[in-house]
Amino acid sequence: MTFMHAWQRLKMLVQTELRHLTTITPSSRRWQMPFAAALATGLPLLVGAYFNHLEYGLVSSLGGLVFLYAPNTALSHRMVWLMACGFGMAACYALGAIGHFFPALLMWVITFIAILVNMVCRFYRVGPPGSLFFIMAAAIGAFTPGEVEAIPLKVGLVTMGALLACLIAFFYSLHVLRLDPPQPVAPLPPPTFDFVIFDSVVIGAFVGISLALAQLLQLERPYWVPVSCLAVIQGATLRAVWNKQLQRVLGTAVGLLVSWALLTLPLDQWSIGLMMIALAFIIESMVVRHYGIAVVFITPLTIFLAEAATLGHGSPAALVEARFLDTLLGCLVGLAGALCLHSPRFRTVVGAQLKRLTPSRLLH
Repeated sequence: MTFMHAWQRLKMLVQTELRHLTTITPSSRRWQMPFAAALATGLPLLVGAYFNHLEYGLVSSLGGLVFLYAPNTALSHRMVWLMACGFGMAACYALGAIGHFFPALLMWVITFIAILVNMVCRFYRVGPPGSLFFIMAAAIGAFTPGEVEAIPLKVGLVTMGALLACLIAFFYSLHVLRLDPPQPVAPLPPPTFDFVIFDSVVIGAFVGISLALAQLLQLERPYWVPVSCLAVIQGATLRAVWNKQLQRVLGTAVGLLVSWALLTLPLDQWSIGLMMIALAFIIESMVVRHYGIAVVFITPLTIFLAEAATLGHGSPAALVEARFLDTLLGCLVGLAGALCLHSPRFRTVVGAQLKRLTPSRLLH
């Protein structure tokens, strides 16, 4: 009887997990949005290919990710919001690029950026993808080799990519606002210590811990570890965190197979740019429907985004294996951070100490 009871519980657990893994969420997102987002991230690559400087296009395409932060509000509010996000993206990349030259402080630099960006995003109620791409830009900047004299050039390229994204968003908005009325700008709710400060500090701390572990394990260019940690830890509930972790690990495993197949192809600069436009379109079409399927295509996109300039200088199998280890480590640390975030005892004990150290006027 005990064995049958345990078997039934296991069967129900497996069925529940399979249901969460296979559920496709309906979406009303128009195809114009993924198309415009793909252009914002892909056009810089084509420009770089034209001038035979794909590495410049890759840096500039990070700024193109700003398009994904476009709210469904009136044009005036939308453009100001995007320009502010563009400034934040360039600032995060600049701080990460500067941190590259101080390896001993790099973990603290990424931790500081993660805490600050999460505070700002939570204070202003920035919707999905939240702080994710700001931290990704900082992490890629921190682990991209180069000379200190090249920092102004790289920051300028990110800024140019953000400006292009704003231009594309302007024309996209002119079209889409004819089809759908804008949403009103909702007033910001009063900021709370737990939501803005406590959660941000804990999230930033675990992002820093994930990077410290990656450095301790001597992972090569482990930019994807803190990004994976952040992507998982931001779930609203433990169930959401677990679902996202499971979907991310499984999606990454399949995505790495896709990446390996793509890396074995004889790709040139133009084909890389066109391929990344196609990947970006698929991702933005699927991410609102099923995160795990989107991760299958996010994986090769991010690999090419960070590694395309050096393709051919190493083994594709080694690159694929490194990215899987990065993802697995980041997800495990993210899950541990989520357990702390959603633990009432942890929030009570640590929150009281943190509140005592926080200036009382910080949120006013």
